[in-house]
Amino acid sequence: MAPCRSKLAPARSSSVLALSACFRRLRRRRPEDDAVITQEFADAFAREWIAAWNAHDVERVLSHYADDFELTSPFIARIAGVRDGRLIGKASVRAYWIEALRRMPDLMFRLRGCRIGVDSIVIEYEGVGHLAAETLVFDRSGVVVRAYANYG
Repeated sequence: MAPCRSKLAPARSSSVLALSACFRRLRRRRPEDDAVITQEFADAFAREWIAAWNAHDVERVLSHYADDFELTSPFIARIAGVRDGRLIGKASVRAYWIEALRRMPDLMFRLRGCRIGVDSIVIEYEGVGHLAAETLVFDRSGVVVRAYANYG
């Protein structure tokens, strides 16, 4: 399984627009009856996801998620004050991510690789002072319905 690599500079708008367009084409091409996520889909998604985070564009990041998706992260307890580290829905996650970016204005991710599953991908990246892996579970239309953030 080949890892995906990001060569995008964080603030290059033409690169970001091209990447967003590439991912939208891949999402549209994923047929409803395609039961397994492809490496091509995962690579494009991972690059777009990292680029959206590095642009600090919360709405762009959220555009890849279902309205009622579930996110778990150990940072949720610390930043959002939710003891079980679980948020449901874009409104809750939006508020959490906006506060996280306010607290970490220099946040930048560097993509290390991604792995595919049947209906999920794992994005491995370097964050601020830590390694991380996000497991993202997709529905049949290609949007994230569950996300698990892991650090260490």
